Amino acid sequence: MQATKPIKSVSARQRRRKNLFTAWTFIGPNFIGFFIFTMIPVVFSFVLAFMNWDSFNAPTWAGFTNFTRMFGDETFKISFMNTIYYTIGTVPITMVLSLFFAILLNQKIRGMAFFRTTIFFPYITSLVAIAVVWNMLFHPTLGPINQFLHFIGITNPPGWTSTSQWALPAIIIVSIWRNVGYYMILYLAGLQAIPPELYEAAEIDGANKWLQFWNVTLPGLRPTTFFISIIATINSFKVFDLIQVMTNGGPGRSTNVLVFDIYNEAFVNFRFGYASAIALVLFAIVLGITIIQFQFQKKN
Repeated sequence: MQATKPIKSVSARQRRRKNLFTAWTFIGPNFIGFFIFTMIPVVFSFVLAFMNWDSFNAPTWAGFTNFTRMFGDETFKISFMNTIYYTIGTVPITMVLSLFFAILLNQKIRGMAFFRTTIFFPYITSLVAIAVVWNMLFHPTLGPINQFLHFIGITNPPGWTSTSQWALPAIIIVSIWRNVGYYMILYLAGLQAIPPELYEAAEIDGANKWLQFWNVTLPGLRPTTFFISIIATINSFKVFDLIQVMTNGGPGRSTNVLVFDIYNEAFVNFRFGYASAIALVLFAIVLGITIIQFQFQKKN
Protein backbone atom coordinates (compact mmCIF):
# COMPACT_ATOMS: atom_id res chain seq x y z
CA MET A 1 0.00 0.00 0.00
CA GLN A 2 2.83 2.38 0.85
CA ALA A 3 4.47 1.75 -2.53
CA THR A 4 1.36 2.70 -4.50
CA LYS A 5 0.84 6.15 -2.91
CA PRO A 6 3.79 7.87 -4.62
CA ILE A 7 2.64 6.40 -7.94
CA LYS A 8 -0.82 7.90 -7.48
CA SER A 9 0.57 11.32 -6.48
CA VAL A 10 2.89 11.37 -9.47
CA SER A 11 0.01 10.39 -11.73
CA ALA A 12 -2.19 13.17 -10.29
CA ARG A 13 0.65 15.68 -10.69
CA GLN A 14 1.15 14.69 -14.31
CA ARG A 15 -2.56 14.95 -14.94
CA ARG A 16 -2.64 18.47 -13.52
CA ARG A 17 0.34 19.47 -15.65
CA LYS A 18 -1.31 17.99 -18.72
CA ASN A 19 -4.55 19.86 -18.02
CA LEU A 20 -2.61 23.07 -17.43
CA PHE A 21 -0.69 22.60 -20.68
CA THR A 22 -3.94 21.92 -22.56
CA ALA A 23 -5.50 25.07 -21.11
CA TRP A 24 -2.52 27.23 -22.11
CA THR A 25 -2.55 25.83 -25.65
CA PHE A 26 -6.06 27.28 -25.98
CA ILE A 27 -5.61 30.64 -24.25
CA GLY A 28 -1.90 31.15 -24.99
CA PRO A 29 -2.26 32.23 -28.63
CA ASN A 30 -4.94 34.72 -27.62
CA PHE A 31 -2.71 36.22 -24.94
CA ILE A 32 0.23 36.37 -27.33
CA GLY A 33 -1.89 38.05 -30.00
CA PHE A 34 -3.30 40.53 -27.48
CA PHE A 35 0.19 41.36 -26.18
CA ILE A 36 1.73 41.84 -29.65
CA PHE A 37 -1.13 43.53 -31.51
CA THR A 38 -2.88 45.43 -28.69
CA MET A 39 -0.81 45.90 -25.54
CA ILE A 40 2.46 46.91 -27.19
CA PRO A 41 0.83 49.41 -29.64
CA VAL A 42 -1.21 50.96 -26.79
CA VAL A 43 1.85 51.43 -24.58
CA PHE A 44 3.85 52.72 -27.54
CA SER A 45 1.05 55.18 -28.35
CA PHE A 46 1.10 56.53 -24.79
CA VAL A 47 4.85 57.08 -24.98
CA LEU A 48 4.65 58.49 -28.51
CA ALA A 49 2.19 61.17 -27.36
CA PHE A 50 5.13 62.92 -25.71
CA MET A 51 7.38 62.71 -28.76
CA ASN A 52 7.73 64.01 -32.31
CA TRP A 53 7.97 61.28 -34.93
CA ASP A 54 7.30 61.18 -38.67
CA SER A 55 8.15 57.45 -39.09
CA PHE A 56 11.17 58.34 -41.25
CA ASN A 57 13.47 59.83 -38.63
CA ALA A 58 14.19 58.83 -35.07
CA PRO A 59 11.61 60.06 -32.55
CA THR A 60 12.57 63.08 -30.43
CA TRP A 61 11.25 64.04 -27.01
CA ALA A 62 8.61 66.78 -27.14
CA GLY A 63 7.23 66.80 -23.61
CA PHE A 64 3.79 68.40 -23.43
CA THR A 65 4.22 70.29 -26.70
CA ASN A 66 1.77 68.06 -28.55
CA PHE A 67 -0.89 68.69 -25.91
CA THR A 68 -0.43 72.46 -25.72
CA ARG A 69 -0.56 72.59 -29.50
CA MET A 70 -4.16 71.30 -29.44
CA PHE A 71 -5.44 74.48 -27.79
CA GLY A 72 -4.41 76.49 -30.86
CA ASP A 73 -5.34 73.86 -33.44
CA GLU A 74 -8.57 74.94 -35.15
CA THR A 75 -9.02 71.55 -36.78
CA PHE A 76 -8.88 69.82 -33.41
CA LYS A 77 -11.49 72.18 -31.98
CA ILE A 78 -13.80 71.62 -34.95
CA SER A 79 -13.29 67.86 -34.74
CA PHE A 80 -14.04 67.88 -31.02
CA MET A 81 -17.25 69.88 -31.45
CA ASN A 82 -18.35 67.70 -34.37
CA THR A 83 -17.79 64.60 -32.23
CA ILE A 84 -19.90 66.06 -29.42
CA TYR A 85 -22.58 67.04 -31.94
CA TYR A 86 -22.58 63.56 -33.43
CA THR A 87 -22.77 61.90 -29.99
CA ILE A 88 -25.64 64.08 -28.80
CA GLY A 89 -27.45 63.56 -32.10
CA THR A 90 -27.11 59.79 -32.25
CA VAL A 91 -27.07 58.27 -28.76
CA PRO A 92 -30.40 59.52 -27.30
CA ILE A 93 -32.40 59.05 -30.51
CA THR A 94 -30.91 55.62 -31.15
CA MET A 95 -31.75 54.48 -27.63
CA VAL A 96 -35.32 55.79 -27.79
CA LEU A 97 -36.01 54.21 -31.18
CA SER A 98 -34.38 50.94 -30.12
CA LEU A 99 -36.57 50.77 -27.02
CA PHE A 100 -39.67 51.64 -29.07
CA PHE A 101 -39.07 48.87 -31.60
CA ALA A 102 -38.10 46.41 -28.86
CA ILE A 103 -41.39 47.00 -27.01
CA LEU A 104 -43.32 46.87 -30.28
CA LEU A 105 -41.70 43.63 -31.43
CA ASN A 106 -41.87 42.02 -28.01
CA GLN A 107 -45.59 41.54 -28.56
CA LYS A 108 -47.11 38.43 -30.05
CA ILE A 109 -47.77 39.75 -33.53
CA ARG A 110 -47.84 38.02 -36.87
CA GLY A 111 -44.52 38.12 -38.72
CA MET A 112 -42.61 39.19 -35.60
CA ALA A 113 -39.43 37.31 -36.59
CA PHE A 114 -39.48 38.91 -40.05
CA PHE A 115 -39.75 42.44 -38.64
CA ARG A 116 -37.00 41.80 -36.09
CA THR A 117 -34.70 40.53 -38.84
CA THR A 118 -35.56 43.49 -41.08
CA ILE A 119 -34.66 46.05 -38.44
CA PHE A 120 -31.49 44.21 -37.40
CA PHE A 121 -30.30 43.57 -40.97
CA PRO A 122 -28.69 47.04 -41.58
CA TYR A 123 -26.28 46.41 -38.69
CA ILE A 124 -24.73 43.37 -40.37
CA THR A 125 -24.76 44.84 -43.86
CA SER A 126 -21.47 46.05 -45.36
CA LEU A 127 -20.87 49.60 -44.20
CA VAL A 128 -19.33 50.56 -47.53
CA ALA A 129 -22.47 49.39 -49.34
CA ILE A 130 -24.62 51.31 -46.87
CA ALA A 131 -22.61 54.50 -47.38
CA VAL A 132 -22.72 54.26 -51.18
CA VAL A 133 -26.48 53.65 -51.24
CA TRP A 134 -27.23 56.47 -48.81
CA ASN A 135 -25.01 58.86 -50.78
CA MET A 136 -27.18 58.08 -53.79
CA LEU A 137 -30.33 58.63 -51.73
CA PHE A 138 -28.96 61.95 -50.44
CA HIS A 139 -27.99 63.23 -53.89
CA PRO A 140 -29.16 66.89 -53.97
CA THR A 141 -30.83 66.70 -57.40
CA LEU A 142 -31.21 63.05 -58.42
CA GLY A 143 -31.68 61.47 -54.99
CA PRO A 144 -35.11 59.99 -54.14
CA ILE A 145 -35.19 61.83 -50.79
CA ASN A 146 -35.01 65.31 -52.33
CA GLN A 147 -37.31 64.28 -55.16
CA PHE A 148 -39.88 63.25 -52.56
CA LEU A 149 -39.38 66.55 -50.71
CA HIS A 150 -39.98 68.38 -54.00
CA PHE A 151 -43.11 66.29 -54.50
CA ILE A 152 -44.60 67.35 -51.14
CA GLY A 153 -43.92 71.01 -51.86
CA ILE A 154 -40.47 71.73 -50.39
CA THR A 155 -38.88 73.80 -53.14
CA ASN A 156 -35.46 74.17 -51.48
CA PRO A 157 -34.57 70.80 -49.89
CA PRO A 158 -31.30 70.25 -48.02
CA GLY A 159 -28.11 69.56 -49.93
CA TRP A 160 -27.27 66.80 -47.44
CA THR A 161 -23.68 65.51 -47.85
CA SER A 162 -22.85 68.15 -50.47
CA THR A 163 -23.28 71.04 -47.99
CA SER A 164 -21.44 71.76 -44.76
CA GLN A 165 -24.70 72.55 -42.95
CA TRP A 166 -26.41 69.21 -43.60
CA ALA A 167 -23.52 66.78 -44.03
CA LEU A 168 -23.22 65.80 -40.36
CA PRO A 169 -27.00 65.49 -39.84
CA ALA A 170 -27.02 63.15 -42.85
CA ILE A 171 -24.30 61.04 -41.20
CA ILE A 172 -26.34 61.01 -37.99
CA ILE A 173 -29.44 59.79 -39.83
CA VAL A 174 -27.53 56.93 -41.44
CA SER A 175 -25.85 56.00 -38.17
CA ILE A 176 -29.17 55.87 -36.31
CA TRP A 177 -30.74 53.79 -39.08
CA ARG A 178 -27.85 51.34 -38.99
CA ASN A 179 -27.48 50.90 -35.22
CA VAL A 180 -31.10 50.82 -34.05
CA GLY A 181 -31.45 47.10 -34.82
CA TYR A 182 -28.44 46.09 -32.72
CA TYR A 183 -29.57 47.95 -29.61
CA MET A 184 -33.12 46.75 -30.21
CA ILE A 185 -31.88 43.16 -29.76
CA LEU A 186 -30.27 44.12 -26.45
CA TYR A 187 -33.47 45.77 -25.27
CA LEU A 188 -35.46 42.72 -26.34
CA ALA A 189 -33.24 40.55 -24.15
CA GLY A 190 -33.80 42.96 -21.26
CA LEU A 191 -37.57 42.99 -21.76
CA GLN A 192 -37.79 39.22 -21.79
CA ALA A 193 -35.84 39.07 -18.51
CA ILE A 194 -38.51 41.10 -16.67
CA PRO A 195 -40.78 38.69 -14.74
CA PRO A 196 -44.34 38.75 -16.17
CA GLU A 197 -45.66 38.53 -12.61
CA LEU A 198 -44.72 42.18 -12.13
CA TYR A 199 -47.03 43.22 -14.97
CA GLU A 200 -49.81 41.03 -13.59
CA ALA A 201 -49.43 42.57 -10.13
CA ALA A 202 -49.44 46.09 -11.60
CA GLU A 203 -52.54 45.30 -13.64
CA ILE A 204 -54.32 43.98 -10.55
CA ASP A 205 -53.43 47.23 -8.76
CA GLY A 206 -55.17 49.12 -11.56
CA ALA A 207 -52.12 50.36 -13.49
CA ASN A 208 -52.71 51.00 -17.18
CA LYS A 209 -50.15 50.32 -19.91
CA TRP A 210 -48.51 53.71 -19.49
CA LEU A 211 -48.07 53.30 -15.72
CA GLN A 212 -46.78 49.77 -16.25
CA PHE A 213 -44.19 51.16 -18.64
CA TRP A 214 -42.96 53.79 -16.17
CA ASN A 215 -43.08 51.65 -13.03
CA VAL A 216 -42.21 48.17 -14.32
CA THR A 217 -40.58 48.29 -17.76
CA LEU A 218 -38.17 51.20 -17.31
CA PRO A 219 -36.91 50.13 -13.85
CA GLY A 220 -36.53 46.57 -15.13
CA LEU A 221 -34.52 47.81 -18.11
CA ARG A 222 -32.18 49.98 -16.04
CA PRO A 223 -29.16 47.62 -16.29
CA THR A 224 -29.73 47.18 -20.03
CA THR A 225 -30.12 50.92 -20.56
CA PHE A 226 -26.93 51.55 -18.60
CA PHE A 227 -24.99 49.06 -20.71
CA ILE A 228 -26.39 50.44 -23.99
CA SER A 229 -25.66 54.04 -23.00
CA ILE A 230 -21.99 53.19 -22.36
CA ILE A 231 -21.55 51.15 -25.54
CA ALA A 232 -23.40 53.68 -27.71
CA THR A 233 -21.40 56.60 -26.29
CA ILE A 234 -18.06 54.86 -26.81
CA ASN A 235 -19.03 53.89 -30.37
CA SER A 236 -20.12 57.45 -31.16
CA PHE A 237 -16.78 58.87 -30.03
CA LYS A 238 -14.83 56.47 -32.23
CA VAL A 239 -16.91 56.90 -35.41
CA PHE A 240 -14.69 56.91 -38.47
CA ASP A 241 -15.60 54.45 -41.23
CA LEU A 242 -19.00 55.94 -42.07
CA ILE A 243 -17.53 59.43 -42.37
CA GLN A 244 -14.52 58.18 -44.31
CA VAL A 245 -16.72 56.57 -46.98
CA MET A 246 -19.58 59.09 -47.15
CA THR A 247 -17.92 62.49 -46.86
CA ASN A 248 -14.17 62.01 -46.22
CA GLY A 249 -14.47 64.66 -43.51
CA GLY A 250 -16.03 67.24 -45.79
CA PRO A 251 -17.36 69.44 -47.18
CA GLY A 252 -14.53 71.45 -45.72
CA ARG A 253 -14.18 70.23 -42.14
CA SER A 254 -17.91 69.94 -41.42
CA THR A 255 -17.78 66.19 -40.70
CA ASN A 256 -14.25 66.04 -39.32
CA VAL A 257 -14.38 64.10 -36.02
CA LEU A 258 -11.64 63.21 -33.56
CA VAL A 259 -10.83 59.76 -34.93
CA PHE A 260 -10.78 61.14 -38.47
CA ASP A 261 -8.44 63.91 -37.28
CA ILE A 262 -6.18 61.28 -35.69
CA TYR A 263 -6.12 59.37 -38.98
CA ASN A 264 -5.20 62.48 -40.97
CA GLU A 265 -2.50 63.58 -38.58
CA ALA A 266 -0.91 60.13 -38.48
CA PHE A 267 -1.26 58.72 -41.99
CA VAL A 268 -1.64 61.86 -44.13
CA ASN A 269 0.53 64.43 -42.34
CA PHE A 270 2.85 61.84 -40.72
CA ARG A 271 2.70 63.54 -37.33
CA PHE A 272 2.43 60.37 -35.30
CA GLY A 273 3.33 62.01 -32.00
CA TYR A 274 0.61 64.63 -32.33
CA ALA A 275 -1.89 61.99 -33.48
CA SER A 276 -1.06 59.88 -30.42
CA ALA A 277 -1.61 62.91 -28.19
CA ILE A 278 -5.08 63.44 -29.69
CA ALA A 279 -5.79 59.73 -29.22
CA LEU A 280 -4.76 60.00 -25.57
CA VAL A 281 -7.09 62.98 -25.08
CA LEU A 282 -9.90 61.03 -26.76
CA PHE A 283 -9.23 58.12 -24.41
CA ALA A 284 -9.37 60.45 -21.40
CA ILE A 285 -12.68 61.95 -22.59
CA VAL A 286 -14.31 58.55 -23.10
CA LEU A 287 -12.93 57.30 -19.77
CA GLY A 288 -14.27 60.37 -17.97
CA ILE A 289 -17.73 60.03 -19.49
CA THR A 290 -17.80 56.31 -18.64
CA ILE A 291 -16.84 57.01 -15.01
CA ILE A 292 -19.60 59.62 -14.77
CA GLN A 293 -22.10 57.11 -16.16
CA PHE A 294 -20.98 54.49 -13.63
CA GLN A 295 -21.29 56.97 -10.77
CA PHE A 296 -24.75 58.02 -11.93
CA GLN A 297 -25.82 54.37 -12.17
CA LYS A 298 -24.44 53.64 -8.68
CA LYS A 299 -26.26 56.66 -7.26
CA ASN A 300 -29.56 55.47 -8.72
